[in-house]
Amino acid sequence: MGSLIAAAVFFDAIHMVIAGTELRWKITGRIGEEVFQAVFSILSLVGIVWLSRAYGRVEYVELWGQLLAFRWLALIVMLIAFFFVVFAFASPNPTAVRGGAILKERDPARGIQRITRHPFLWGVVLWSLVHLILNGDLGSVIFFGTFLVLALLGPASIDRKRKRIYGDDWDRFAAVTSNVPFLAIAQRRNSLMIVELGWWRIILVMVVYSFFLHMHKFFFGVSPLPG
Repeated sequence: MGSLIAAAVFFDAIHMVIAGTELRWKITGRIGEEVFQAVFSILSLVGIVWLSRAYGRVEYVELWGQLLAFRWLALIVMLIAFFFVVFAFASPNPTAVRGGAILKERDPARGIQRITRHPFLWGVVLWSLVHLILNGDLGSVIFFGTFLVLALLGPASIDRKRKRIYGDDWDRFAAVTSNVPFLAIAQRRNSLMIVELGWWRIILVMVVYSFFLHMHKFFFGVSPLPG
């Protein structure tokens, strides 16, 4: 359990303290953005591997226990999570590294960006929340809670960094988008354009979701399907 807690602290700390504060700019001022990104990627990978190995070996401490009766609901929520994650990688993303050029376009918020400017992190929020709740043990709370906390706090940090880098271009993009899904649309700062999502991306979501659904037991030893 100690190793899992240490891994959780390490992983969230490198994101929230190193990458999410003024310390980031001091480091990049000395070693440059490219080197920083390379080192940070390595540290993140180390953190994920450490977390995963520690979680795999942690002793089982039951809190509320497995909620197997809610697996059907988890399948629906996970489909939404896959929607966000797949669209995040399959769509132009102004919040991604080197995505700033999109901000200069006449309409920088298109497709999934009309729904949320942080689709990947919302996919992580849903994924971690589902697994944390359904497993109901201390190790799962720490493991999935690590990603949940980071995914919930991450958007504000990313927005601050992009604001500092892109200035007015970012302000124009932020004015017509929202972190919370559908909030900009509800506030009439944007409109939902289904055609911009692209049918091929929707099909890709179903393919990827089906693959992980059927391979989950092979990868993780547990089937998410009821029964």
